[in-house]
Amino acid sequence: MATKIRLQRHGRKGYAFYHIVIADSRAPRDGKFIERIGSYNPNTNPATIDLKFDRALYWVNIGAQPTDTVRNILSDEGVLLKKHLLGGVAKGAFSEADAETKFQAWKDSKQSAVKGKISKLGEAGRAEAKAKLEAEKAVNKAKAEALATKKAEAIAAKAAAKAAATAQEEAAPAAEETPAAE
Repeated sequence: MATKIRLQRHGRKGYAFYHIVIADSRAPRDGKFIERIGSYNPNTNPATIDLKFDRALYWVNIGAQPTDTVRNILSDEGVLLKKHLLGGVAKGAFSEADAETKFQAWKDSKQSAVKGKISKLGEAGRAEAKAKLEAEKAVNKAKAEALATKKAEAIAAKAAAKAAATAQEEAAPAAEETPAAE
């Protein structure tokens, strides 16, 4: 029986989530499988991968063929590197301790790169939020200035109307007094 390590699709339309499974190569994509060894969520940045490392290594060592996407996932998680290092140990190229040291060094550098990417994305998000806040403050300031100008014009118009009414009231009694004096 030829086994494959493949992705099994879950999730809603436009927001796919995958299980990493071991299946018979003749089984349909979302059909019957032998074992579930992890999950893959490409919707996060960086993509979230939850993998049972030892089970994935076991299946790769006994000959299960990963699909292209799963091969990239296994490579990113270090399963294929570990298989390669174990092959070197079996051939006597280096000891198991040396292989473990090389693997840990690779794993540490990989984790620091991922942490660096996450912090860079966080800084970019904060900078973007700050820029949006500054733009919103500028818009609000312009609106406040326009509103203040409009209120000042309204107050000036009321004062002018009041002054005109007062002037008419003063002119009207003077006009009424003049004819009465004749």
